[in-house]
Amino acid sequence: MTSETTFVPHGLPAPLPAGERILWQGAPRPWPLMRHACHVIKIAGYFAVLAAWPLVSAVIAGSALTDALGTAAWLVAMGLVAAMLLGIYGLLVSRVTLYTVTNRRVVIRSGIAVPMTVNIPFTIILRAAVRQRGDATTDIPLLLAPGQRVSLLLLWPHLRPWRLSRPEPMLRAIPQDEDVAGILAAALAAATLPPDSAAVTAAADRRLTPMPTPAPLTAAAA
Repeated sequence: MTSETTFVPHGLPAPLPAGERILWQGAPRPWPLMRHACHVIKIAGYFAVLAAWPLVSAVIAGSALTDALGTAAWLVAMGLVAAMLLGIYGLLVSRVTLYTVTNRRVVIRSGIAVPMTVNIPFTIILRAAVRQRGDATTDIPLLLAPGQRVSLLLLWPHLRPWRLSRPEPMLRAIPQDEDVAGILAAALAAATLPPDSAAVTAAADRRLTPMPTPAPLTAAAA
């Protein structure tokens, strides 16, 4: 008796169905994720302002700096601890996260303590947006069809900020040189346009093309 071993691609919960293929896989870059998702710099700056305030107040009031220095040192220490914890969290998230784009869906695998996988079929994606940042990374949020929801708690930080009532899954801090936006745009076009359309040829070539479809890749709002 022989047994067959079914191959499960890395980052996916199950073997690929017939006709589905992986177009791209990658992970968020650690520092951009720590900066933009965990807000390490903003947290450090906030505590720096708090630490400076008692010193400025003491100078203005003409009082001794002894107590003010103690308060400032305590606030600086708190800020360092907070920034360090958030930085460690962002680093861990970047290491356990794997984004996958196939010709039928987007898959987000993440979870530090409990790994989880979120499948987002193209059929429920109304629109994909792209935001290019100055640190050579790209964010790609996905607007889902009405009635389709994802868990804020389980999927964070892979979510577009400030979309609480209608959360949008987002591929964060992706290297721009990998042209993930182009790959996804072409794949969405191939999935939504007739088989003989020019966009399908572009999808096979993995090029970013104009997409006259219900799911265009557009500039994301700030």
